[in-house]
Amino acid sequence: MLTVDIYSGDMPLTPDEIFSLTGAVAMVGWIILILGPRRFAWLNAVPMWVIPGAIAAVYSVLILRFFGEAEGGFDSLQAVASLFESDWALLAGWIHFLAFDLFVGAVMAGRMDRAGVGRIVQAPILGATLMFGPMGFLIAGLTELCLRFKLLPTNKRKAESSHVDA
Repeated sequence: MLTVDIYSGDMPLTPDEIFSLTGAVAMVGWIILILGPRRFAWLNAVPMWVIPGAIAAVYSVLILRFFGEAEGGFDSLQAVASLFESDWALLAGWIHFLAFDLFVGAVMAGRMDRAGVGRIVQAPILGATLMFGPMGFLIAGLTELCLRFKLLPTNKRKAESSHVDA
């Protein structure tokens, strides 16, 4: 069993190794989210809770171990730039994005499922969330808003209108 003393000077992996590992794990979550069937609740929990939770645990270890050592802060753009000169702080920032973007993508996918947005439409929206987090969130939110005002067709409405026409 791997044990890590987060307060000692040594980490069992380098920042590059942790970067690669967390990125690969996050990508598994995105693949499940975009391509996997949503009819299984346990499978839906993987990209929404399991993977972001595991990545958040890695983030927490990095923050607890290295945040106090990094120069800089959050009070100016220059202070943030200085903070991210530390590889460990930069890695923690990246992992923050990985965890939150995947979680937000999973939440938005569930909302779009309930709103009747087809998986073909969801795929590029989720891809935008993967690559450009807040922009994908905005597109998903606008899509849902348009559906609420019935400005866009949905799978549910198509089925209802074909049933009424028959």
